[in-house]
Amino acid sequence: MRTHVSTHTRTDPLAGVRNLGILAHVDAGKTTVTERILYTTGTTHKRGEVHDGTTVTDFDPQERDRGITIFAAAVSCSWDGHRINLIDTPGHIDFADEVERSLRVLDGAVAVFDAVAGVEPQSESVWRQADRHGVPRIAFVNKMDRAGADLDTAVASIRERLHPVPLVVQLPVGAEDGFTGVVDLVRMRALVWAAGADAAEEGPVPDALREEAAHRRRLLEEAVAERHPAALEEFCDRETLTAATLAAALRDLTRTGDGVVVLCGSAYRNRGVEPLLDAVVTYLPSPLDVPPVRGTHDGTEQERPADPAAPMAALAFKVNATPTGRLTYVRVYSGTIEKGDTVWDAGTRRTERIGRILRVRADRHDPLDRAVAGDIVAVVGLKSARAGSTLCAPGAPLLLEPPGVAEPVVHVAVEARRATDTDRLASALARLTEEDPSLAVRTDPETGQTVLSGMGELHLEVAMERVRREHGLEVSVGRPGVAYRETVGEGVTGFVYRHVKQDGGAGQFAHVVLDVEPWERDTEGGDGFVFRSAVVGGRVPQEFVRAVEAGCRDALAEGPLGGHPVTGLRVTLTDGQTHVKDSSDTAFRTAGRFGLRDALRASEMVLLEPVVEVTVTVPEDAVGGVLGDLAARRGRVTGSGTRGGAAVVTATVPLAELFGYATRLRSRTQGRGTFTARPTGYAAAPVVTAVPTTR
Repeated sequence: MRTHVSTHTRTDPLAGVRNLGILAHVDAGKTTVTERILYTTGTTHKRGEVHDGTTVTDFDPQERDRGITIFAAAVSCSWDGHRINLIDTPGHIDFADEVERSLRVLDGAVAVFDAVAGVEPQSESVWRQADRHGVPRIAFVNKMDRAGADLDTAVASIRERLHPVPLVVQLPVGAEDGFTGVVDLVRMRALVWAAGADAAEEGPVPDALREEAAHRRRLLEEAVAERHPAALEEFCDRETLTAATLAAALRDLTRTGDGVVVLCGSAYRNRGVEPLLDAVVTYLPSPLDVPPVRGTHDGTEQERPADPAAPMAALAFKVNATPTGRLTYVRVYSGTIEKGDTVWDAGTRRTERIGRILRVRADRHDPLDRAVAGDIVAVVGLKSARAGSTLCAPGAPLLLEPPGVAEPVVHVAVEARRATDTDRLASALARLTEEDPSLAVRTDPETGQTVLSGMGELHLEVAMERVRREHGLEVSVGRPGVAYRETVGEGVTGFVYRHVKQDGGAGQFAHVVLDVEPWERDTEGGDGFVFRSAVVGGRVPQEFVRAVEAGCRDALAEGPLGGHPVTGLRVTLTDGQTHVKDSSDTAFRTAGRFGLRDALRASEMVLLEPVVEVTVTVPEDAVGGVLGDLAARRGRVTGSGTRGGAAVVTATVPLAELFGYATRLRSRTQGRGTFTARPTGYAAAPVVTAVPTTR
């Protein structure tokens, strides 16, 4: 966790800024929490509902149709004299890269958990992402009004599966349908929301809960005193902690990562949101509470403080490429950006001009004259900046570390249904990859297909739907063809090919004798093909030997089995003949090409398919199913072990069998399984494999 000793006072405007994200598993209630925060802070005047498609942050048509968050949305609001810049992040694992880019620029986070389900698979993933970025968190156990909701069970799952020290600061008043409020264990006051009321009524702890509240307050004091020196000193002297000491200690433990404050509520019923906002401003850090941002310039590391007067440094973390212009979301770490400023893109090493600066509220924007250190804003006018670009003062260049981009694991082939739309499709795909670095587009040089790669089937499905809706294109989507190879199983010796052509004037004559045999690349290195000459007595001059080799390489482009490239063979020129007038480079190159082609047809050929080494990480109770699935995919297990309480299986699997594996693995492991793939070469394909030609 990041640690930093703050020396600022509350009079510093930056002390009143909170940059935080809402993290959770899909359907835990992140977007509803965000909507209630906007409503409670007066930013909106009507409560948006996910099921009605009226939410502020899920403004994309696909998000409203599917009822899930797909794109990280930034909003800004105010509470108790503090400005809160909030990012509602996706919960589906296919969009984990959006969460990664958001966490890179946030100072804190609220992790939302379902009071019935507790810690869910994607809850673990986003929690680990926040761990990697050292982002302090508080936890909000949502949906306390649901049947089966239990705060203690949810907290136990947080402790057991995420391994933090949960510091529960609230006690629920009522249960399930009867949940009406919470007891604040720090101030020992009850907050109760009447039916239909937007604001809580504060009062003494109900008599029925007084003993339980005192017991839980004691447990909280002991847990805090055990981990905080100042609190321990007061606890030893007085055998209790004051509310001020307890709150200060909770703030310190949260910001160092030594503890996680846990609150509860029901966002849908608007219960528990005000205490959550109070906890955000009380416990989560301001830009002044985190370490100065670090970057490099000319190989040396530099720091930039969160000071509006320091040289400007900002990181672009999201780009929206709309038909009317590019909107670039940036986190300003130091200095000040003003409308009309010229900034330096340290990655592309070119200047850009800031056209406009906007305070963002999802798809709505308010113009600003300037943005200062600690701000998260959108800027208009940048032409080449991408997610991960560093923007800095031209006179004080600095390169910040960009967010990591995950390797795509799922691929599909895409083509326009109308040939006239091919260029428009290429433009649309380029815009998608500009906005989302976790998407990749390439043209397969062998199949000629346009291949779109992403983090999962849903990720690619959403991307294709955007192409259809936003660009009006009809596209066909299928899985890409696999790039097969052919090789020699058993070759031929002494294969004679004679090329004679006489059609007036100078003719063509070349006579070659070839030996063809299998060749293992591991033994000699190279590119999968070796040519050598064993001709003696100068029967084939050296310049013609080189022509024969060039002709043989031409023949490798198409093998006899299915027109696939040929690899893994050695050709030896053992003999030949020339003609005084008609022999030439062209004649011997032609002889080499057609001679090897016919020799391959006479050889025993083997079809090769690409294979990858797959490393699968799954819970130990899912190993059996994963092994069975790998076997069904013609996988060969090469190793197994344990790492961090999870099982790790390594196997070699044909690439053609991995299409759809990401979704299959997640369904078998309830979303908790992950895998990585690394190409390892080619292996013989079974005879029963249906192999489409690439021509």
